[in-house]
Amino acid sequence: VQLQASGGGLVQAGGSLRLSCAASGSISSFKDMDWYRQAPGKQREFVAGFFTSGGNMYYADSVKDRFAISRDNAQNRVHLQMNNLKPEDTGVYYCKGGLAGSRAVWGRGTLVTVSS
Repeated sequence: VQLQASGGGLVQAGGSLRLSCAASGSISSFKDMDWYRQAPGKQREFVAGFFTSGGNMYYADSVKDRFAISRDNAQNRVHLQMNNLKPEDTGVYYCKGGLAGSRAVWGRGTLVTVSS
């Protein structure tokens, strides 16, 4: 199963964007689905995710109450609704599908730029 992220763009601080991750197959084939981001000059970091077998969503402290991850099983998509964006949210956003062990599938990223 392959993953492809989309929906990035340029937005002013305080604005919103909705990212989508399209899977070529069922997202239930993954153990977990996550969004990561990588800011210029920084390491890739976890943003939000969930285990496909459960109902809880998990968020990095920096995005709690501003971002919401959701799943669309019918469309095999995972979305990331990002509200009240800040310049520090700028980066390339990647979706990741976790597999057994430490294996994972990563999609190509989508660039989010938040201007102040």
